[in-house]
Amino acid sequence: MVLALVLAGFSARSASASSSADELVRQARAHEAAHEDDVALRRYTDALAEDRTSADAWLGLGALRMKIGEPAEAERVYDTALAQVPALRLALQGRARARWALGRHAEAEDDLDAYASTEGDTGALRELAGWYGEDGRTPAQLATWRRLLAAARDASDATLEREARKMVRALVILVGGSDPAASPVDPSATRRTLARIAARGG
Repeated sequence: MVLALVLAGFSARSASASSSADELVRQARAHEAAHEDDVALRRYTDALAEDRTSADAWLGLGALRMKIGEPAEAERVYDTALAQVPALRLALQGRARARWALGRHAEAEDDLDAYASTEGDTGALRELAGWYGEDGRTPAQLATWRRLLAAARDASDATLEREARKMVRALVILVGGSDPAASPVDPSATRRTLARIAARGG
């Protein structure tokens, strides 16, 4: 009986903390919309003081830090969010963008690749392909567009499939001999067939 009362009290406190955190997040968003960023930052921080597992507070705080030009602080927020709530995969995407802004491109690409792979997010894959392009990593860009092509086929997304096929064809030309799928060393009939398929974009 005593244990049941203790558990009920704990559950009530947890629900109250979550409710308070939700209200503070609502206030933070309102202040953010009114361009009162300093107040919004405080409200997000207050929400996390109430509930360290509030996904909305972590993501709102990280995004606001990015918006006001503080990527190092945003990265710290997303790092802490992932430590507190490991299942909060959107924090991985946020951290990727913070790291990219900080010029730590390899770490950013790894984060975004992990996020896209886990969530099956074609928007994140498209962003990743763009990052590889900016870094001059054309073979990695080609591989990512091939993943987008496969995802488009799986989802029966004709628009994305057309775009991905076009990008794959263009990138195959740019990559040339450094693309093992399009320029196989092994002259076997199977490899030649795969090369023709790759050159066509699948």
